[in-house]
Amino acid sequence: MAQTLSQEALGWAARDTSAVFSPFHFSRRATGAEDVSIKILFCGICHTDLHNAKNDFGQTTYPVVPGHEIAGIVSEVGSKIENLFKKGDRVGVGCMVGSCNAPTCEPCNQGSENYCPNIILTYNGVYHDGTPTFGGYSNIIVVNYRFVVRFPENLAMDAGAPLLCAGITIYSPMKYYGMTEAAQGKHLGVVGLGGVGHVAVKFGKALGMKVTVISTSSHKEREAKELLGADDFLVSKDHRQMQEAAKSLDYIIDTASAEHPIDPLLNLLKLNGKLVFVGAPIKPLQLPILPLLFGRKMIGGSLIGGMKETQEMLDFCGEHNITCEIEKISIDYLNTAMKRLQSSDVKYRFVIDIAGTLK
Repeated sequence: MAQTLSQEALGWAARDTSAVFSPFHFSRRATGAEDVSIKILFCGICHTDLHNAKNDFGQTTYPVVPGHEIAGIVSEVGSKIENLFKKGDRVGVGCMVGSCNAPTCEPCNQGSENYCPNIILTYNGVYHDGTPTFGGYSNIIVVNYRFVVRFPENLAMDAGAPLLCAGITIYSPMKYYGMTEAAQGKHLGVVGLGGVGHVAVKFGKALGMKVTVISTSSHKEREAKELLGADDFLVSKDHRQMQEAAKSLDYIIDTASAEHPIDPLLNLLKLNGKLVFVGAPIKPLQLPILPLLFGRKMIGGSLIGGMKETQEMLDFCGEHNITCEIEKISIDYLNTAMKRLQSSDVKYRFVIDIAGTLK
């Protein structure tokens, strides 16, 4: 197949720490022999997008075009992979678009490309050819086929787009820490009911677990139970509630990014219980050791997941008809959406209608 010339793209970029977005014209590379070119239909907004736009991590290169929850349609396929993808396929792209893939790289060889020391992020990264990566707040993207996943036919692409980050962030630790094995009858606690936490509730219920949401916001109890199907709800600041629930949970997935105490959570775990962090508090948390010793409890962490797991996660969502609760917006609403995201005013994920509004 003859390759196209470099492709003109249109996106929305932040150009400084004010995190104000505006239209941005740039070029995508030509479709290489192992590349898939994708017309972007929808892109979810992750809180990490806002952090990067504001340079909260001190690593942003401007202009930055965020977006790593991408759902779209294949528009062109490289000559070496025509047997793997075809024009019109429903596909997704998540948080990474490359890794070293070296024979000596243990993470890449284990299917854990997300832990490769040379991971190439979907945006605010540098590709193999030295060019900057730009994300899904744009109309097209070109990605190596290894980092493209397929959407199940029954899965809505708008409400499914955030699964490329929020979904794999939950599915990978569930699998690694044994929550998907003999899950029936187990009891899962979910700290935080936001874009990631609400997916954890859905996954836990689909696996047959009893699910308790743990939150500082008592007003979220009704939506946790009635909308998402949670079995119970604990207000983490209510000492009585937390004490009554002591030693009742097999697992806790902590999605909170704000500073919070660990000790009350460890007290909720049964013998051999596991507390897994997927949120990223900027300030260090204090780690009490005695509860770990006296309950043989485990604390772990997890960061997104590898490509094989990501496809597995999407297939799981297709099988159980799981999508995210979203508010779909136009691209010109982006700056307002970011302000609302800053104040946690979204249930539970913004998704940009790229194809319908980015012109």
